[in-house]
Amino acid sequence: MSHGHAQGPQVPAPQNIPGVTNILAVGSGKGGVGKTTTAVNLCIALAQLGYKVGLLDADIYGPNVPLMVGRMQPPRVSEGNRIEPIEAHGLKVISVGFINPGDKPLVWRGPMLHSVIRQFLQQVDWGTLDFLIVDLPPGTGDVVISLVQTVPLTGAIVVSTPSDVSLQDARKAIEMFKQVHVDVLGIVENMSNFVCPHCHHEIDIFSKGGVEKTARQFDLPFLGAIDLDPAIRRGGDSGLPAALGGEASPNAKAFYELAKKLTAAVAARAADDNFIQIV
Repeated sequence: MSHGHAQGPQVPAPQNIPGVTNILAVGSGKGGVGKTTTAVNLCIALAQLGYKVGLLDADIYGPNVPLMVGRMQPPRVSEGNRIEPIEAHGLKVISVGFINPGDKPLVWRGPMLHSVIRQFLQQVDWGTLDFLIVDLPPGTGDVVISLVQTVPLTGAIVVSTPSDVSLQDARKAIEMFKQVHVDVLGIVENMSNFVCPHCHHEIDIFSKGGVEKTARQFDLPFLGAIDLDPAIRRGGDSGLPAALGGEASPNAKAFYELAKKLTAAVAARAADDNFIQIV
């Protein structure tokens, strides 16, 4: 089977994680678009909707997940060198920020990155999960390649603000996922709209609607718009993300809609592929 191609050293094929049904990457072309905020709140919404959810913070250089979920303790290592994920808000969470707390920047090169991503995927006791959400570093690069080489991904979602600069970078992220043969399940517009708390008028800061247009251009599902809302930022900063407010909460509604659209997209993809996956 394998002869015919003169290749370098054999890269082992991606391995499923036993007990984990779907692995989804959350990416963005650039930093500062609220990708981690979206990932964390999406995970909480999925958990509140009854799914078993894990969150892997693969943003090695700027791991913000510990702050957003309000946990800082290092994970326990059980016998057999298995890493126990931290439990937070009904999620199982792992982040390099738990292991390297504080502000010390990490200077990691390709091979080290690859081994830490592989360890976080394969040596963590994830247990049974419907969804393992991987929060990627901004941009396009090594971590995505490590991820794709280590585990089979169900798909990816791309987060962008409606600004032209952000959209340009979101397009690069979409192209990157295409190059590594990962299905983009849809795009999310974050910081879509701002409603003035005083006069309740909408203020169009980033040119709302650009992401939906981009989704149409790429023939990708538009997974919804999340407002630019100070309450969402406060939730993340305080370790109590907005989605904890539940589906009826005005600041959380968009995350529950995103969670439902995403589970529908995953189910449709599973039906397409005849995957025997119950989502």
